[in-house]
Amino acid sequence: MKGFGSVLAVLAVGAVAFATGAQAQSKGTVGVSMPTKSSARWIADGDNMVKVLKEKGYDVDLQYADNDIPNQLAQIENMITKKEKVLVIAAIDGTTLSGALQKAADSGIKVISYDRLIRGSANVDYYATFDNFQVGVLQAQSIETALGLKEGKGPFNIELFGGSADDNNAYFFYNGAMSVLQPYIDSGKLVVQSKQVGMDKVSTLRWEASVAQARMDNLLSAFYTQKKVNAILSPYDGLSIGIIASLKGVGYGSKDLPMPVISGQDAEVPSVKSIIAGEQTSTIFKDTRDLAKVAAGMVDAVLTGGKPEINDTKTYNNGVKVVPSYLLKPLLVDKSNWKQALIDTGYYKADQFK
Repeated sequence: MKGFGSVLAVLAVGAVAFATGAQAQSKGTVGVSMPTKSSARWIADGDNMVKVLKEKGYDVDLQYADNDIPNQLAQIENMITKKEKVLVIAAIDGTTLSGALQKAADSGIKVISYDRLIRGSANVDYYATFDNFQVGVLQAQSIETALGLKEGKGPFNIELFGGSADDNNAYFFYNGAMSVLQPYIDSGKLVVQSKQVGMDKVSTLRWEASVAQARMDNLLSAFYTQKKVNAILSPYDGLSIGIIASLKGVGYGSKDLPMPVISGQDAEVPSVKSIIAGEQTSTIFKDTRDLAKVAAGMVDAVLTGGKPEINDTKTYNNGVKVVPSYLLKPLLVDKSNWKQALIDTGYYKADQFK
């Protein structure tokens, strides 16, 4: 029994040492606020943030707000009350968090705006995102290429969709796209039959597929009973899927009525399947693994006295200050490169597309 007691004592000491070691490993808790689980990309963002931050030794308080602004505000205020070290926030509405962020600043908590710029607050320390203007450029270039506009083909009918008006990125996507499309509209090679141009007319609240589908239904019944629509600028895959459902409802996608050229963004599985099937034309791949690494690197630098990596100090003015930013490069994905971009890089598994 004496030997057994010694073994217990050794085990107890080992357990204490393990507990102490585990405790020492944690550098504190980082609050991560994501907008919704209704989009696959935000689930991937959250998962990747947790993975990378845990690898760096942080605990993570990941919260999803179900696209409900008061819910996100309450979650962020709770994170501040718990004195979490840094807040990483992908805002639902980038204009509604000023009061909460002032409380964070008063408590010495740094704030990193994730993918969507938080507006109207001086208390946004850094911004991690993709080059959102370039996202729009790539979307429009996919339309330009598919229609042969550079070769002088046309005129073609196009309709324009924008993202949610309360998301700062939506304006960058739209303006980037229009930097390519506007000259063709001006020359008459592209015709917007509805004359609905500008984010005040084409935005889609909360990026909802049902809202886009209903608007496409209206456009088709009002302007395309005698004409064909040849292209749709869609800023996000979820909207593209809703738009395609509307088009199929009136016969597009058949031999006599081919599907228009349709852009997208986020390389979500349903849209990649749609691209493979020859319906959606393209999407924009934004590797959330890379974005998570950048944001986590900012967190680590802030908390260890280092300098976060920044490559843009001019573009993102949130109405109060220019927020130091790191911009990642987006990638256009279509039928020709989806396997190379999405499967070979390990972002998705091949059996997800069977």
